[in-house]
Amino acid sequence: MRLVRLMVLYAGLALLGNPAGADVGKLMSLATGELGRIQFHAEPRAVAASGFLDANGGQASLADYRGKYVLLNFWALWCAPCVKEMPALNALDGAIGGNFEVVTLATGRNARPAVDVFFADKKLDNLPKLFDPKMQVARDVGALGLPVTLFIDPEGREVARATGDFEWDSPEAQKLITAWISG
Repeated sequence: MRLVRLMVLYAGLALLGNPAGADVGKLMSLATGELGRIQFHAEPRAVAASGFLDANGGQASLADYRGKYVLLNFWALWCAPCVKEMPALNALDGAIGGNFEVVTLATGRNARPAVDVFFADKKLDNLPKLFDPKMQVARDVGALGLPVTLFIDPEGREVARATGDFEWDSPEAQKLITAWISG
């Protein structure tokens, strides 16, 4: 019953247009299999502007990515599902490119040298090394577990959320992301 109500809601939103950019109904129809766990929002949600650290310890924030479609992934070295999905996120970023970027944010205690080794071992050459050591950004967006991935539009608003690991490099995921960024 809940699924039927959601389908009716999203169909109605599709007819009215969607301020999130893409047709939510179309995106939901592309979210098959495990992608069906992605929660598309009826309205875009503001994302807190908390800062985080770049690979050199400098300050960075999501504002640095304004104007791009961003897949913001919260992960940690101690999180097995996070570690499992990182190569797929790397491949997705390499496959899509353009006005799209996968942004990986190591949240909690993740030593930079260990992250460097992990990135080198897994050949993660498309992903940024960013750190949220006090979990401030994760708390601000309500990321209650890991991994959590947010779809953020060029205006810096969350339009969807995925909880758990996904095969982001699958043809289905690439089709979904391409449809999202195409509007």
